[in-house]
Amino acid sequence: MLKLRLIILNFLQFAIWGAYLTCLGQYVGAAGLGSDIALFYSVQGMVSIFMPALMGILADRWIPVNRVLGICHLLAALFMGAAWWYGHTHPQLEFAPFFTLYTLSVAFYMPTIALANSTAFKALKMKGYDTVAAFPPIRTLGTVGFIASMWFVNSVYYHAGEWGFTLSDANPMSTYRFQYTDMQLLASAVLGLILGVFAFTLPVSPVDRSAAQGRSVADTLGLSAFRLFADRRMALFFVFSMLLGVALQITNGFATTFITSFKGVEQYASTFGANNATLLTSLSQVSEALCILLIPFCLRRFGIKRVMLIAMLAWVLRFEFFAIGNPGPGVWLFILSMIVYGVAFDFFNVSGALFVEQETSERVKSSAQGLFMLMTNGIGASVGTLIAGAVVNRYVSWQTMPDGRSYMLGDWSTPWTIFALYALVVAILFAIFFKYRHNPAPDRRSIAKAEDAALEIE
Repeated sequence: MLKLRLIILNFLQFAIWGAYLTCLGQYVGAAGLGSDIALFYSVQGMVSIFMPALMGILADRWIPVNRVLGICHLLAALFMGAAWWYGHTHPQLEFAPFFTLYTLSVAFYMPTIALANSTAFKALKMKGYDTVAAFPPIRTLGTVGFIASMWFVNSVYYHAGEWGFTLSDANPMSTYRFQYTDMQLLASAVLGLILGVFAFTLPVSPVDRSAAQGRSVADTLGLSAFRLFADRRMALFFVFSMLLGVALQITNGFATTFITSFKGVEQYASTFGANNATLLTSLSQVSEALCILLIPFCLRRFGIKRVMLIAMLAWVLRFEFFAIGNPGPGVWLFILSMIVYGVAFDFFNVSGALFVEQETSERVKSSAQGLFMLMTNGIGASVGTLIAGAVVNRYVSWQTMPDGRSYMLGDWSTPWTIFALYALVVAILFAIFFKYRHNPAPDRRSIAKAEDAALEIE
């Protein structure tokens, strides 16, 4: 029964995110904020720099973790619901009020990823389970929830009191599907409200205040891990983690907007891919769920450095397949881009987490993992998304068609090629400067722990 409840927790945790993460750009772009798409995606990394640590302190010192989880979800749902209402009543968005509400929602959502994991770990330990063995299958249902949510917003529409389901652009209601409208925000808010209430029903683990005594604020925030920069190899690893982290949010921010833009090109306007961009993009998450199964074999066969290089080269292919593909005869290139995403994302994050697990002392392991996440999903992803937004805005722009629909049209091939070349340069520099001797038989438990750590940042 406990495992079922934790499965529900993880399913809803990522269904909330999946409702808008990959299709928000389509909505805000068409609603007048097309040049600001990058800001909406970079803010996730910005708030991740400090909010998870602050909520973690709260859970460690004063309030049981499941209750902090519930409070965060309720607040995130409240602000996301407010963002939906603002969008619903303002067809053309004003940046300041909408961005403020969205940012507040994201600020309370991002800590819940780690809090949900902590809730699951503590509940499993209280019942005597081995978390390394029991948690990964439970966490996999989080990816399933993310995918299910993407399929839902891709296909369901609502307009003037009428609900329905369609995958065809021939249906006159297809333009009201959630992936194009403010309803994606409402879907996320409703799921967040459900999980916020559900979290309070989960097992309560007592707060161990004695564990926090004697620890400085710097230690609690994980700042002690910055001492690792004194080691040249660790410093290089974290720098390259940040450089590759630049790539992490680019396709989340622009992939569906890019694919949907082909609806503004007569040759591709009626293709399945152009009209179901969120569904097509969900293949990336399917690939991610499957590719993680390859990691133990690849790590033993090739070693951490080569697996990380494979991930970097996969990012090159991810971007370049977008540059040369289309949703018509070239849709197979889009599909290949979705497939290699699993390798690009999983191989780097898990092998990177394993490197941190093996190379740091027990005293700073958790802080070092936090630093790895900070460099990749915090600093790297935030800076990368802002730069990517500037590049994209240089070559494409939002244009309104005669039928009143708006698409981001222009030279998409050049930005994707620039991103591919960037990933290639990072890969070459990593191959030259990062030194690592392969251990052909890494500990299975270390691999499992690294997978758990990497799964926190999906």
